[in-house]
Amino acid sequence: MTVNTQVPYLLRAARGEVLDRPPVWMMRQAGRYMKVYRELRDRYPNFRDRSEKVELAVEISLQPWKAFQPDGVILFSDILTPLPGIGIPFDIIESKGPVIEPAIRSQEQIDQLHPIEPEESLPFIREILQTLRQEVGDKAAVLGFVGAPWTLAAYAIEGKSSKDYVNIKRMAFCEPAMLHQLLAKIADAIAVYARYQIDSGAQVVQMFDSWAGQLSPQDYETFALPYQQRVVQQVKATHPDTPMILYISGSAGVLERMGKSGVDIISVDWTVDMAEARARLGANMGVQGNMDPCALYGSKDFIRDRILDTIRKAGKRGHIMNLGHGVLPTTPEENVAFFFETAKQADKLLATHA
Repeated sequence: MTVNTQVPYLLRAARGEVLDRPPVWMMRQAGRYMKVYRELRDRYPNFRDRSEKVELAVEISLQPWKAFQPDGVILFSDILTPLPGIGIPFDIIESKGPVIEPAIRSQEQIDQLHPIEPEESLPFIREILQTLRQEVGDKAAVLGFVGAPWTLAAYAIEGKSSKDYVNIKRMAFCEPAMLHQLLAKIADAIAVYARYQIDSGAQVVQMFDSWAGQLSPQDYETFALPYQQRVVQQVKATHPDTPMILYISGSAGVLERMGKSGVDIISVDWTVDMAEARARLGANMGVQGNMDPCALYGSKDFIRDRILDTIRKAGKRGHIMNLGHGVLPTTPEENVAFFFETAKQADKLLATHA
């Protein structure tokens, strides 16, 4: 039997092939822990310049590819990038993070939102993804990503990052009809945006519902899950063969519910044992993750043991090795390099560390 080497390893895992080792990439692999990124950031301090100017975004997306050869190269962007295209402007301030002014708090503001036209508002996304596909070829999969409706609505309503999500939860519990209208509009826009990324060259799309872990299970089923499903159903209607990944931070309490979203792969954070995640999600669901990012501050022996433990528990089918969240800014670069090297040698290492 001949092995198809033209299909990137990550896509083969996403399709459920049995592999000798899992493909490996890292959330936030392009960014602040890399010296070359910090030097570029010093020259271009505005985040939106770095993520929306094609040459800069391509260069940043490829920095970890050139350094570590991961199996996935993800678009350097932000989950808020499509919001201006529906009428929600934002800025990103280096020390504070995203800022949306005015925050979305009224029916009138929601009524004024309009459908997204990505060719008009996001032409740079197509150029970035097309260039990444050309640069990477078949050696790795190019990943696009989007924010999920609940998390994007939370940013829009809070107006910034939050610790308690009082404003969106107040709307959810006091004016649910208004919130459902906003979530529906965002979901439809995100589905269009995800399809646009795929048409532009993304081979996998990861959906980040970063803040859905702040919901109780019953509220997750009301305000997050139906809109994840709405996005996935629209994307799968036109692009049924493009794998989709769902990530939620703090997802242990809603893991089985995540599996109902319609995605192909659940990205698991480190608060769930990988073997238990496998059992809870069922044999047909792919998994990604789930090493604690802080493990990368440990010794090389410690890092190796954690990687092998994760891979052993996940098994040889339908697993993408990753962290349980984004790589932290102060992580030693040499430890990131060791993470990738070790994961790529996992089949040999598991044989010797059985």
